[in-house]
Formats: sequence, structure tokens, C-alpha cells
Amino acid sequence: MSETRETKIKPRGFASYALALLPLLVFGGIAATAAKMLYDQDFHGKNIAEIPSALIGTKAPSLNLQPLDGSNLPALTDAAVKGKLTLVNVFASWCVPCRDEHPILKDLAKDGRLNIVAINYKDKNENALRFLGELGNPYQAIGVDPNGKAAIDWGVYGIPESYLVGPDGRILYKRVGPFDDISLKEGLFPAMEKALGKPAS
Repeated sequence: MSETRETKIKPRGFASYALALLPLLVFGGIAATAAKMLYDQDFHGKNIAEIPSALIGTKAPSLNLQPLDGSNLPALTDAAVKGKLTLVNVFASWCVPCRDEHPILKDLAKDGRLNIVAINYKDKNENALRFLGELGNPYQAIGVDPNGKAAIDWGVYGIPESYLVGPDGRILYKRVGPFDDISLKEGLFPAMEKALGKPAS
């Protein structure tokens, strides 16, 4: 005489359902973040190139770079930025966005309250000189960074990149990518105003 065996199906626990939903939740989080960034960019004029930096509010890394030979400019050292509201710009002659940004830097250099200096990143001396000869020179000092060590110290993400350093030596603002009207209006100028305690021109 045969016996009928009943197979008992155990109900799945909460942990099993949560594990199955995990990939969907991760995807949803990524999609929501991307959607918010695009919304902010399109409707609020925020530039997604404004990447936060862990260095904001901290002392700027020490500067002790050799000068760009033939530029007739001083080396980029701590003395070149001490006690001044300074924009440290990282550029290279081979960087196309650096070329696009350069006229903006020249305009910024007309504001006597702002000291603009540069880190010339992994560039050839003659190419950097040609770049400045063609486009003009907005810098008060230039330091060469042939192996990228200074860029690492400053947490450079991609060039051009700029850091606003206060007279007390603290980093106040960071811009990844070339400046444009929005990043000036909503990023650099307000940071300058706050540092100087009066409207920036």
C-alpha cells in the first residue's frame, strides 16, 4: 500500500524578499540621484561639474614649485599666495578646455583684489610658453608640476581646475572644469564676496 507524501512549502522569510529586491533598490537610488542632478542642472542652473572637495575649509597644501623657465614670472611658493585672496588654477597647454577658459581668467585678473597663480600640469616648457604667448598671461606666479605630485596633493580631479584660497590660507571654493557664466555667478563670485566681506566685481 503506497503512501501519499505531501510536500510542505515553507513561506519565504522577509530576508529572502529583501535580498531579491536589493538590486532594484540600488538601481532606483542611482536613477533618482542622476535625475536630481539633471533636474538641478536644467531648472536651477546648477553645474554638475561643481564637485565637492574634502579640502574645502582646510589649509591649502604647501606650494614649493619651480618657476616656468622663460615666463619671467616667480615660482609658485607659499610666499606667492600668503595673505592674499588667491585663485590657484591648474592648466596645461594640451588641455582644450583650458584654452576655452583662458579669456575668463584674463578678465578675472583685472580685479586687483584677486591674486591668480597657476600650476602647470605635466606640460612641456616650450608648449606652456607658447600657450601663454598666444593667449596672454593672467598669472602672478606659475609653478611647474611635471610629474603631477602637486596635483595629487591638491586633490586635482581633472584640468582645468581652480581653487580659491583665502588670505588665511584656507581653501574656500573648488571648481572642476572651465569657468563659465554660471560657475562664476553662483560659485566663485559668492565665495569671493564672503571672503572679502563685500561684493565682487
